[in-house]
Amino acid sequence: MKNVIILTLLLFNIVSGFGQQKPNIIVILTDDQGWADVGFNGCTDIPTPNLDRLAKEGIIFNNAYVSHPYCSPSRAGLLTGRYQARFGHDCNIPYKEENDATSGTPLSEKMIPEALKPLGYRSAAIGKWHLGDHPDLHPTQQGFDHWFGFPGGAMNYWGTSKSPIQTIYRNGVPVPETELSYLTDDFTNETISFIKADSPEPFFIYLAYNAPHAPDHVTNQYLEKTKHIEYGGRNIYAAMVNAVDAGVGRIDSTLIANGQKENTIIVFLSDNGGRIEHADNRPNRGHKGMLFEGGIKVPFFITYPEKLKGDQTYSEIISSLDLFPTFLDLAGGNVKSEKQLDGVNLTPFLQNKTKSKPHNELFWRSVGGFEYAVRKDNYKLYKSAYKDKTLLFDLDKDPWERQDISDSNPKIMANLESDYRVWDAKNIAPQWFDPHAENVIKEENAKNAKLLKAQKSN
Repeated sequence: MKNVIILTLLLFNIVSGFGQQKPNIIVILTDDQGWADVGFNGCTDIPTPNLDRLAKEGIIFNNAYVSHPYCSPSRAGLLTGRYQARFGHDCNIPYKEENDATSGTPLSEKMIPEALKPLGYRSAAIGKWHLGDHPDLHPTQQGFDHWFGFPGGAMNYWGTSKSPIQTIYRNGVPVPETELSYLTDDFTNETISFIKADSPEPFFIYLAYNAPHAPDHVTNQYLEKTKHIEYGGRNIYAAMVNAVDAGVGRIDSTLIANGQKENTIIVFLSDNGGRIEHADNRPNRGHKGMLFEGGIKVPFFITYPEKLKGDQTYSEIISSLDLFPTFLDLAGGNVKSEKQLDGVNLTPFLQNKTKSKPHNELFWRSVGGFEYAVRKDNYKLYKSAYKDKTLLFDLDKDPWERQDISDSNPKIMANLESDYRVWDAKNIAPQWFDPHAENVIKEENAKNAKLLKAQKSN
């Protein structure tokens, strides 16, 4: 009888997900990293050997988008698998006021760890949160078992506390600054500790490095790797990226040492396009904050040695919204039960079980429609506040968005505008605002002033 009970418990553990048959999952998110700031996308000046090796072991997405051109809304979309405009998260969390529990992703929105919990997963959020400053909206209130990081937006890399939202916490308790070194390394160390914890449960780790977001802080260890870059700003930025790469290499080595690599999914991506200074988004047009390709197309790969064939490139359009349903499927969950999701389960596409496309259309909305964009097949419509015009591009013929063809294609324009209105009818108004709209106008005016000055000097 005792043997029967033991066998029954063992079978229960396997079926319910408490055995290691279910894959571990690690999302590695960088902050404001440019498309061309990794070797697997053609970077030649920043050394990213670990990311490049992992990308080759997996599937590189060369048409991968995030759901918003800047930080907080993009993260909200990734973790909920929903267009963040569905719940009014169009803007960064306000940073010039004390925020209550209404500013941030509401608790009514299910996040990835909440869907994985019933399948036997333990979970950790490590690094930058930026989805709600108020303690009621911190990661441990949103389904994560463990949290090590800071609640707000930009933070210095030495862990020096400037305010409650720029303080490093471990599960709600401030971490003494004497225990911190360089945040990129600290976040890597915490991730490795979580991986190595003595637990039979599979894990989900959301590792959100704040690198290479400003301020530009880095240690000599990583500057040594980028001393060949003569432009000082790019040199420091590159060293910050290299610090991430080194951390990813250490994480990968830990998985190998623990015999966990084959059964671990690793996804790498940036939260949006590269920042306006020092990042390289080429050959894409634009940068963070814009709905040109440079603001929303990001470096992105997935590796899962046990189930996904490596050394592949996937060219159909995908979205960061697709991670939620893909993880749930690979973990043995029921994707169809999560009817709120806007993302698509990528598993059959990545395993070549279907010849269809994950998406025919993708949508973007910023500040309640101050700017918006639609990509449908090869066409992309962009209502640009920067240019004070609604633009149209044929991305098959003009992937770098140099030729606006809106004036000669009124029917296509009308159809895409109609598609946007139908999609937007399911959204709600922004629940708070940030200064993005005014900053867009300032940036464009400053640019035009420089151009005018250059013309006058000729």
